[in-house]
Amino acid sequence: MSLDAFLALLVYAFVTSITPGPNNLMLLASGVNFGIARTVPHMLGISIGFLVLLLAVGFGLGAVLTAFPALHTALKVAGAAYLLYLAWKIAMSRSLSGKGEVRAQPMRFIDAAAFQWVNPKAWMMAVYAMAVYTNPDHPFVSVALISIAFTIVNLPSVSVWAGFGTGLRGFLSDPARLKWFNIGMGVLLAATLWPMLR
Repeated sequence: MSLDAFLALLVYAFVTSITPGPNNLMLLASGVNFGIARTVPHMLGISIGFLVLLLAVGFGLGAVLTAFPALHTALKVAGAAYLLYLAWKIAMSRSLSGKGEVRAQPMRFIDAAAFQWVNPKAWMMAVYAMAVYTNPDHPFVSVALISIAFTIVNLPSVSVWAGFGTGLRGFLSDPARLKWFNIGMGVLLAATLWPMLR
């Protein structure tokens, strides 16, 4: 891969990692509700989970899903159901952690990593990156370079969203504001399904 191609890949990785999507909306909500420190496992789960998904797509999983459309459809349905469940949980959250809502917990590392497998934006990012930036003459090197590019930009990008959410904690300490913020985040998260349904 030429330097120009790698730089283009870095730009693609940055733009797709920092723009709104299910992961970033959940991190924004988590930053508000739990603060940055308790959101770190969620951020790491996204980055590591996406890296594993990227490697799997690069080494042939994308071809398997193309060959078996029913499996692809099942993955989409499972992803949509789980995303709606998460949207509901966010929308119903009513207090910042430590202020009376004992059952509310930030997303765990393993849950965030597993979510990448049903996240429509993560699949789109991985499939597109592998389709555009791999070199058939050097598949292993290409997959490695794509993985390195996403590793460099993904964690800092998603951290911005959690940090922004943490910065909003003071403003959203008012229960009415927090209620409407969480409802809005839940609705926006559910709305990220729209591209998948078309």
